[in-house]
Amino acid sequence: MTTAALAAPRTRLRLTVRGRRVLAGLAALPVVAGLAIAAIAGGGAAMGSDESAPADAFETVTVLSGDSLWTIAQSVAPGHDPRDVVDAIAHLNQLPGGALVAGQELSIPAEYAAE
Repeated sequence: MTTAALAAPRTRLRLTVRGRRVLAGLAALPVVAGLAIAAIAGGGAAMGSDESAPADAFETVTVLSGDSLWTIAQSVAPGHDPRDVVDAIAHLNQLPGGALVAGQELSIPAEYAAE
């Protein structure tokens, strides 16, 4: 016998379409994981550091019986469009429906409270 006959036959690695997809997915996994971690860490940092609104950036107003956001907006900022003031007050106080209760404390944004 010859030495060529004793040597194991060399086979060529053949990947199917499914094998190529699995290999590509495994290669892309660290990149996707890194991007996900960066997005989560970056988004939390951006949301957590709100230096544009210091603690004294607003004044408070006590809601009286019969008051509405519209009447409060007209009284605290008579020179501004009440729609803008109502929107700013609702956003600052997180009032989704705009319902007020007598005795409730509302924060007024500094840009309107100074008047």
